Amino acid sequence: MLLKSLTISSDDKIIRNITFRKGINLIVDESKGQITGNNVGKTTILTLVDFCLGADPKDIYVDPETKKDEYLLVKEFLIENEVLITLVLSENLDNEKSNKIIIERNFLSNKDLIRRINGKNFTEEEFEIELQKLIFPDYLAKKPTFRQIISHNIRYKDLNINNTLRTLDRYTSYAEYETLYLFLLGCEFNEGHSKQGILSKLKREDTYKSRLEKHQTKTAYQTALTIIESEILELNKQKANLNLNENFEANLDELNKLRYKINKTSSELSKLNIRRDIILDAKKELDSSKSEIDLQQLKLIYQQATNRISGIQKTFEELVNYHNQMIVEKVKFITKELPSLEKDIQSRKEFLMKLLSEEKSLTSVISKSDSFEDLENLISKLNGKFRQKGEYENIIRQLEEVEGNIKELNNQLNEIDNELFSDNFEQIVKTQINKFNKHFASISNDLYGEKYALKYDIVTNKKNQRLYKFSAFNANIGSGKKQGEISCFDIAYTLFADEENIPCLHFLLNDKKELMHDNQLVKIAELVNQNKIQFVASILKDKLPEELNNEDYFVVKLSQKDKLFRIENYSELS
Repeated sequence: MLLKSLTISSDDKIIRNITFRKGINLIVDESKGQITGNNVGKTTILTLVDFCLGADPKDIYVDPETKKDEYLLVKEFLIENEVLITLVLSENLDNEKSNKIIIERNFLSNKDLIRRINGKNFTEEEFEIELQKLIFPDYLAKKPTFRQIISHNIRYKDLNINNTLRTLDRYTSYAEYETLYLFLLGCEFNEGHSKQGILSKLKREDTYKSRLEKHQTKTAYQTALTIIESEILELNKQKANLNLNENFEANLDELNKLRYKINKTSSELSKLNIRRDIILDAKKELDSSKSEIDLQQLKLIYQQATNRISGIQKTFEELVNYHNQMIVEKVKFITKELPSLEKDIQSRKEFLMKLLSEEKSLTSVISKSDSFEDLENLISKLNGKFRQKGEYENIIRQLEEVEGNIKELNNQLNEIDNELFSDNFEQIVKTQINKFNKHFASISNDLYGEKYALKYDIVTNKKNQRLYKFSAFNANIGSGKKQGEISCFDIAYTLFADEENIPCLHFLLNDKKELMHDNQLVKIAELVNQNKIQFVASILKDKLPEELNNEDYFVVKLSQKDKLFRIENYSELS
């Protein structure tokens, strides 16, 4: 796949429409007297292509050095104006009917987010999978990932600008690079994902084992456990030899039962007392309601009432007597339970006194034993030893489980490594590297008169795990020459992949090419033009070699007055 075009648009406005060509494609900064550019957006073009291939949108507006500071002017412009980035890839730039991949992305979120491929929107996870299907249709493994495979094609970050092979982030393991370069070299190895998964699990298990053994090793815990078990045995012997009375256990049991009865009887007695007090209070209240008023005075009032009101047949004395009689009857009814209550209360008191006396006697018998306090001390020591024993047994059990997991994972790893490091597979690796090195050495010889080559070593890491470690010759060279080595590698790989029918991207994105010597840059241009490889490079115009200072090679020209997003001139765009 080749780059056909990159369009930056907003609503019906076209901010930029960059059309790419075969061979050399230069992104030119026309600023004068600048070594590394002046933020006009030449590197951002490379970042936008990467963004369309799945990179994080923050790469566009976050400072790459701090990883935190944002270029708010750019971020707000991209979001507020709903800027859409459209990248078109094509199999053949000379044939309009050739297969194309149209990728569209914006910088919005949620329902307004656009992440389309050929008109269909995808989730973040689906997006990369779909790109992998379209660009590497026969590749079904999970590792290396799509982003890892294309990492050497897109070089604008410091890490992959300055490293030929280490194109991923600085935390990437050699195991991941092993899987990546075996794939790139066409060494069919489908267990790369499994191997990395096993190595990742082994790392977690080793970390867990280290935490468990932070204070002591497994053998130390086992030794300590043996000592504790012997101490427990000795304490049990001491307990068995205590001079306890024969009925000690029975007395303890009897004392517990006796205390239960005391508590129960006390509770019953308390309830009976409450019941009696309630009755006595009610009686007292009724007694106070008897009529003891001046009968003579009320009688005169009552006679006056009978003289004036006919039909009153009851005398006043009769009414008073009736009232008092009713109160007496109520008192009798309420207090009839008192004798039985008093009897029960007295009975419970006597029973409680008996129980308390028995408790006192039994407690005296138990406490007089000289071994009672010794028994408590022994039991306390035993409890402590058993608790410690449980802790050690648990740690040992966890360590044995971890060691079992590590052993099983190492067995799985050995099965993979038996194939990976077999004589037959290693011969395949040698053969493929030799094929690649024909291109690598030839191209580097054209550029520098030196023959660079890719090599591998089978190394064993500190965990005794075997790995293919790939490296390029002449690694310790100056920055300008390193840039050339990188370009030689990338161009050589494209030629090698085509020769081996390995799918690959046919474009190479490069930043800061002003670091290269003019002659090398001119030769690279000649190489890519001859081999129809797209080589997209950002460079300061005043650093261009005369041979490349040609409008035909320029795909976009930027300057302080005409920056990439044209934010300052946006309102004037039609």
